Amino acid sequence: QVQLVESGGGLVQPGGSLRLSCTASSFTLDDYHIGWFRQAPGKEREGVSCISGSDSTTYYADSVKGRFTISRDNAKNTVYLQMNSLKPEDPAVYYCATGHHTIAVVTTLGCDAMHYWGKGTLVTVSS
Repeated sequence: QVQLVESGGGLVQPGGSLRLSCTASSFTLDDYHIGWFRQAPGKEREGVSCISGSDSTTYYADSVKGRFTISRDNAKNTVYLQMNSLKPEDPAVYYCATGHHTIAVVTTLGCDAMHYWGKGTLVTVSS
């Protein structure tokens, strides 16, 4: 069964850093685009950052550009989201999602059609 398991969430002070990890099981990520999405209470889910499986094209939401960095380690079947300079507007449940490159889309303008989702990890920013 396809599984994505996120980890690394927690409580951090404003200006602090966290690194989220997402590990896939039952399939290899080599042919898959993958990304991070978040949903805060009362808000719609939004794409945070995605990376393609082919040429490592990346997408970042404007709100996180320059602060967050996405990377993938196909040998470990894992994708990371390094989050620096966390702000009070960043708290949310962060979800990892992936889709086969023939279905999902990742461009520098956005990402879409991810069809496998993790259960999420909670990020809280508070002093």
